[in-house]
Amino acid sequence: MRLDSKIGIVTAAASGMGRAGALRFAREGAAVGVVDIDQAGVDAVVAEITGTGGKALGLVGDLRQDDFARGIVRRTANAFGGLDFVWNHVGHPGPASIEGIEMPDFEIAIDLNLRTVLVTTEAAIPEMRARGGGSLLYTASTSGIQGSAFSPVYSMAKFGVVGFVRSLAKRLAPEKIRVNAICPGPIDTPMLRVFVARPDQQRTAGQDKEALVLQRGRQNPMGR
Repeated sequence: MRLDSKIGIVTAAASGMGRAGALRFAREGAAVGVVDIDQAGVDAVVAEITGTGGKALGLVGDLRQDDFARGIVRRTANAFGGLDFVWNHVGHPGPASIEGIEMPDFEIAIDLNLRTVLVTTEAAIPEMRARGGGSLLYTASTSGIQGSAFSPVYSMAKFGVVGFVRSLAKRLAPEKIRVNAICPGPIDTPMLRVFVARPDQQRTAGQDKEALVLQRGRQNPMGR
């Protein structure tokens, strides 16, 4: 994979999979818009990319704000001269239970898993159209294919992402804009620890959180 002269955006790029992806894209030659709400994390990723001769733009803000979600597209395209790909990786685990659910908690999960995906995509399509094509990548989840007893709201949102991707892939294929989703299972990242430590996760109440991380990893075919 070589991405010389390509320009892209990675959301939730300050840690975990997003960070790894942003660094890899930059190593392959792409200029990368590094997006996250974590200022220190964004600064560290940008410094690592530029310190080895790569190109990166730090974009710090809350993707639940539509103006910011649109702005990451405009600012990246203006900084580097266009846009070829977007990895919509941002997400949120949401409440572990629907019993006694607080609607603001539900809305945060829907906004970060679905709304920002729509807003950023709507802004990105014209930029890719102007380049004669591009790639839209989304992080869904195995929970968006088969559901998860641990995360019904997260599953609801990720099923939505999968449906959105399947629809857009058909709609944008004639314009040479590829649309794909990745559906990871449990991966040992900071987000997995957020999942297992949710205070309303009654199924795992009182259990050691590091043991739960290992338990989730054993659900993968490789057992880790």
